[in-house]
Parts: sequence; structure tokens; C-alpha cells
Amino acid sequence: MIGMNLTNESYLILIRTKGSTEYYYKDEGGWSKVSSRGRKYHATAEQVLNHILPALAGVKPSVSVEVEHYDDREARAVAGRLASKRK
Repeated sequence: MIGMNLTNESYLILIRTKGSTEYYYKDEGGWSKVSSRGRKYHATAEQVLNHILPALAGVKPSVSVEVEHYDDREARAVAGRLASKRK
């Protein structure tokens, strides 16, 4: 655990519904959302929370949230770039 990177930039958030997955990640420019169609959008921290809280609270049972952690910033950056190419 010593030296583990726990900053927001080390996570990739996946929000899944029955037929789609959206991705959220933070980099130098702030939070980004990658839609299920692969389009990238700027997102505020409040928008990210507004999307994940209903799933975490169980209000939307058909929506699930998965969080991937990357100690290496470059590995997370690669995962974020791959997310923007997934459809």
C-alpha cells in the first residue's frame, strides 16, 4: 500500500446499462466522459456524481458502476484512450 496512487487521476469509472457502457476519467484538463458511442465530452465533478450516485444507491437497479484503479498514470491514460475508442 505504501506509495499507492489514490488521486482522482488514477481511476477509470465504468457505468454500465443493459446495452451500453460509459466511461469517466480525470486528467490534466479535468473530468471527461466517453459515451457508449465513443464520443468524448468534458464533465464536471458534479455531473460525474449525478451519474454514479443513483447506481450506487440502488435507485437504478439496471445500472452498475465499476471502478478500475491504475497506480501508473500512463496505464490509466491508455485505458482512457481505449475507452474513447470502444463502442
